[in-house]
Amino acid sequence: MQPLSPDDIRRSFVNTSKGDASRVPMPGLHDVLWDEREYLGWRDQQAPQRGYLVHWVNGQPLGLVLRASEFSLKPGIAAMCSWCRTTRRSDEISLFSAARAGQSGRDGNTIGTYLCDDLACSHMIRILPPPTPLQDPEQLLASRIEGLSSRVQAFTADVMKTA
Repeated sequence: MQPLSPDDIRRSFVNTSKGDASRVPMPGLHDVLWDEREYLGWRDQQAPQRGYLVHWVNGQPLGLVLRASEFSLKPGIAAMCSWCRTTRRSDEISLFSAARAGQSGRDGNTIGTYLCDDLACSHMIRILPPPTPLQDPEQLLASRIEGLSSRVQAFTADVMKTA
């Protein structure tokens, strides 16, 4: 992923007002390992149900404001993130929704999916099993990166649909 500045991030949001985008709290950008990210995702410490995601689409940053459901999955079960396809404890997966872009979103239309609660899919896909003769870790990582990127792009495309 290409590095982003706070101004890049604030200008990138497509499903919130410019005023709300100007008040988005920034993550610690100086700590980000940009080469190890397919997107930048973070949660709002002041508003725990709010999350943010920014990734590159056609050479431009595109940001989404997300909202985590206040309801949790049943405790004690495993759940899978729709993006990184990692199975985690149910308290580590949340249903996130995003308002659709444009008038559709202002009318209350949303799209949702189950994601890692910490929005750390880029980290999760890099946890690789020990190498085996049947599986090359570099090929596995490349496959995971491609899959995650594709699913993030598809979700964003759905948010951008106006009809």
